[in-house]
Amino acid sequence: MATIQSPDVRDTVSRDEFIDLLNEDLAREYQAIIAYVNYSQVLKGAAYMNIAQELEAHAAEELTHALEIANQIDYLGGMPTVVAKPVKTSENAEQMLRFDLANELETIANYRVRVRQAEALGEYALCEVIRDILVQEQEHAIDLATALGINVPPTPEL
Repeated sequence: MATIQSPDVRDTVSRDEFIDLLNEDLAREYQAIIAYVNYSQVLKGAAYMNIAQELEAHAAEELTHALEIANQIDYLGGMPTVVAKPVKTSENAEQMLRFDLANELETIANYRVRVRQAEALGEYALCEVIRDILVQEQEHAIDLATALGINVPPTPEL
């Protein structure tokens, strides 16, 4: 898999750049909340009943993540964003789950970079907050892949 090169993957960023990157992560958490609320309610069919319930739980966990990231942005002196990234929708249940899985993998990749950036800034407690979030995001990816009957794809390298 090709490595994606962009400015947000540098291990060393300024405090202001880090706040901006955390706000992008927060916007992705908002996106996840909206997607999970929507998908959990519109998934139809016996094959999707269990994952629909799981998606409701994911929505609550993503809200907790959003609150934790917003708290860290405030701690760093920034203003948490109020804008979500766009949410993809579909009437096809499998497609919805694939959208969610792709979003989770992107989130995991970004948080892995964020841990390195927080360490470089000496924000070790923030590293632990992000690591705890990463554990749940990886669990979400496993749940989605299992519902799709596939192995969890490799996380894209940033």
